[in-house]
Amino acid sequence: MRRRAADYRRPVRRKLTCWIWSLLGVFSIAGFVLFVVHHRHNHEDHVEQPVLEIESRNEQVVHERMNLTQDMLSVNSYARQLAEQTTLAKAYIIIAKEHNNLHLAWELSTKIRSCQLLLSKAAMRDEPISLDEAEPNIRSLSSLILKAQDAHYDIATTMITMKSHIQALEERANAASIQSMMFGQLTAESLPKNLHCLEIKLMADWLTKMSLRDFADERRNSPRLVDNNLYHFCIFSDNLLAASVVINSTVANADHPKQLVFHIVTDSIHYGAMLAWFLNNDFKGSTVEVQNIDNFTWLNSSYSPAVKLLMATDLRKYYFEGSQDTGVETKFRNPKYIHLLNHLRFYIPEIYPQLEKIVFLDDDVVVQKDLTPLFSLDLHGNVNGAVETCLEAFHRYYKYLNFSNPLISSKFDPQACGWAFGMNVFDLIAWRKANVTARYHYWIEQNADRTIWKLGTLPPGLLAFYGMTEPLDRRWHVLGLGYDVNVDNRLIESAAVIHFNGNMKPWLKLCINRYRPLWERYVNQTHPHLQDCATH
Repeated sequence: MRRRAADYRRPVRRKLTCWIWSLLGVFSIAGFVLFVVHHRHNHEDHVEQPVLEIESRNEQVVHERMNLTQDMLSVNSYARQLAEQTTLAKAYIIIAKEHNNLHLAWELSTKIRSCQLLLSKAAMRDEPISLDEAEPNIRSLSSLILKAQDAHYDIATTMITMKSHIQALEERANAASIQSMMFGQLTAESLPKNLHCLEIKLMADWLTKMSLRDFADERRNSPRLVDNNLYHFCIFSDNLLAASVVINSTVANADHPKQLVFHIVTDSIHYGAMLAWFLNNDFKGSTVEVQNIDNFTWLNSSYSPAVKLLMATDLRKYYFEGSQDTGVETKFRNPKYIHLLNHLRFYIPEIYPQLEKIVFLDDDVVVQKDLTPLFSLDLHGNVNGAVETCLEAFHRYYKYLNFSNPLISSKFDPQACGWAFGMNVFDLIAWRKANVTARYHYWIEQNADRTIWKLGTLPPGLLAFYGMTEPLDRRWHVLGLGYDVNVDNRLIESAAVIHFNGNMKPWLKLCINRYRPLWERYVNQTHPHLQDCATH
């Protein structure tokens, strides 16, 4: 039988073999996929934990290389986590107590104490907290915080509660601040026991020792008191020790102390003690005069509107009972502002009619340089030589005076620079010529209703000496040692006069300790009365 040609032959059947290979390929791919998935799952189960442990060990190694302070600054710090959780837990304690959930509050308090104990131990050994130490506390405190959140202390409730607590704390802080200010004011107004003791002993000397009175009579009419070739200083004070420090410091730093004359005016209560002190002490040959303000019979209500105003009942009530007036600073609630001694600075030409130039010193200053060059300064025809204080932003005229009053706004520049009382050189000839005292009287009368300024003696001084004040070099008079703890040491060292203006006077316990030695070095600690009174 003949075979067909190749083109006409049937193809060979290979279908079965192709399907077998296809099925084998599919199963192989599925098996591989299953193997990969299964292997990956096992790898996560068995490898993830060791990796975390390795990371934890690495973290622990890093923690061990740091102290607690560095650890607290670290993002991964366990101490930081504990501190933050403790702060949050404290907030939830307050909220839990308000909701009467005392058990939760107790649990949180217990855990907080545990965390604080752990933190304190770490601080004592100056080492970071390890994972083993921190983990139990972090877990337990976290669960309690979650429990508090799940209860009903959501974020909104927490915020409202914390806001109310913050407001309450602010009110308490303001009340405490006001109370502290009032107590400070009371302390500033009081006389320390040792100074009171000193004045009693000196007053006893004045009353029992006739030799002191005879000596006072001899020196009362000394020609040095009116000699314009000498250097004259005036101090108006009822504080014996403070006035003594002013004089001691002035003569100690003077090139020629025998050419200095000091004029003190005090009240009748302190007059005897002042005389006994200054007559019994030597001030390097300088002359000290003590006068009693009650002997100035010319200074009465018919001549001076200031005296009339100071005697008014409503003014005293305003000083001591006007605490509801928020426009008045507490520091002005001081009896010295209604004491006539504080206003004598405006009557210097009348008190010393024969003098031509004088330097006025407050009793809370300390002199560190020779002040005699002040008398040769050219004041350019002005009456008052003073250090300006407008380097301080608030020492401008508009801060002291009411410029809504047309009488003030029409005559004065609100941006005019203020100046300070405390160390002033006065040309008494120019003063008398300009009749500055009459200008002072005018403004006192205009302010009878206290609408131009509230209290104090500087505002009327700014008005009376307006256009007649010569600015001095700042180093002549440095202020702020009675309230500012940050006065530059270089400025203090270069100052001719340092001023303890403010409530923190150097003779009080509330003084700024940094500055107290500057004042104490001029106290005569060897005086027997001072030594006897030191224990009081």
